[in-house]
Amino acid sequence: MKHMMHTLPLLLLLLFGAVHCTNAQNASAYLGFGTATASSSGQGIDTFGTGTPFFTPRMGGLFATLGGDYMFRPHLGFGAEASWRVRQGSYAGLNYRPSFYDFNVIWQPITASKRVVPEFQGGLGGVKLSFYNNQQSCNAFTGCSSSSGLLAASSHFQLHFAGGVHFYVKPNLFIRPQIDAHWVNNFFQFGSSVVPQYSIAIGYTFGR
Repeated sequence: MKHMMHTLPLLLLLLFGAVHCTNAQNASAYLGFGTATASSSGQGIDTFGTGTPFFTPRMGGLFATLGGDYMFRPHLGFGAEASWRVRQGSYAGLNYRPSFYDFNVIWQPITASKRVVPEFQGGLGGVKLSFYNNQQSCNAFTGCSSSSGLLAASSHFQLHFAGGVHFYVKPNLFIRPQIDAHWVNNFFQFGSSVVPQYSIAIGYTFGR
């Protein structure tokens, strides 16, 4: 997660710089919120060896998305984005946080000079599931405190497809609802390899 948060701002900076250094059409950056869903695997896991199993959950909750794109032709470009669960969720007695990142080819059948611009994306990337163990300790001097430590992480390859629409409410400012589909290889922690995601973002287009 930290690696993605360091890499994406650098990538976005390079995208914006390219608008001024080449004959690129435009570049955009956006921040959005929504949710990603996947069914439970239905598996019971004796996480702590007590003889009492915890059952795996379905994926849900609030996700944030940060991304950018670079249109080097009127209808064709590329982009990158990352999405992650804003808060840790509960998973079989532990806490977990899923995060998705992808790199895409972008096709806009209508140019960005219009007020309404549909967009289609297709690409590949990865998914990371990070698992945490929450602990609470108490003493007479400092009271009670809780801590969350990373136990393990699971990484998976993904294919990504998306469709959305840019609604330009100002010459450069847009609102974009989007539907994503993530196909995640060997996503055994959940009951489906296909993870739909629904979000709405606000963004800004440079060089429009």
